[in-house]
Amino acid sequence: MSGTLRDAAVTPRYRLEELLIGRIADLLEGSRHVAVGASSPIPGSGALLARHLSGGDMRVSVLGSRSLQDFTDGGVEIFDLAAQGRIDAFFLSGGQIDGAGNINLVGVGDYPRQKVRWSGSFGSAYLYYLVPRVILFRLEHTRRTMVERVDFISAPGTSVDNVYRPGGPYALITNICLFAFDRERRRFRLDSVHPGHTVEEVRDNTGFDFDVPEASTAIPETPVPDESRLALIRGEIAAAIADPYPKFAAEMLGLEGNST
Repeated sequence: MSGTLRDAAVTPRYRLEELLIGRIADLLEGSRHVAVGASSPIPGSGALLARHLSGGDMRVSVLGSRSLQDFTDGGVEIFDLAAQGRIDAFFLSGGQIDGAGNINLVGVGDYPRQKVRWSGSFGSAYLYYLVPRVILFRLEHTRRTMVERVDFISAPGTSVDNVYRPGGPYALITNICLFAFDRERRRFRLDSVHPGHTVEEVRDNTGFDFDVPEASTAIPETPVPDESRLALIRGEIAAAIADPYPKFAAEMLGLEGNST
């Protein structure tokens, strides 16, 4: 499904990727410096859109780009900036994410004899503790990825009260919905459901408990990008994110005439 209500005779006017880019931009409003790690074309595009909407006041650093960051020592400088309180937002993901905001980047099964191994944690835990607005991002929303409890905690979503921790989860956006994270309750709250999906679908595909209003009808639909925002995403933003993601920009954002 492309993230829009449609039938076989109707061409969607927006893609799921464009819906996510628009919503990520809204989540970043007010940030001064947004850092984006590797292999993150959708978060990177959302950050660039947020910068445009801010009038250019926002700094965006995309690792791996020749034009969208001015680091001379890659990820090391991101860690330094985070420790100095100079990064306001960052993106993390995981092979598993649970209801407390814990993420697993190590593997499935009992450590160290796991039946599936992933790439590892790198600096995820460090940045999770220090960056105030961490947005979790995952394009597969199933009970395999959204679990009751992760098999291995690569980066914890919460800490005990006596631990200094300015950072932590702010939101979780997936291919079917958006959760906000309640730091006081230490759990997710369903914030919106993407067009073409339902609250029941979210429940069926989520392994952890989450908060919802008493009336599920009170949960709004995720806003669809309007025509002006779509034109911006398919034009200026696509051209900018082509470095370092030329294939993503060409195939998904229409640089080769593939836009809807």
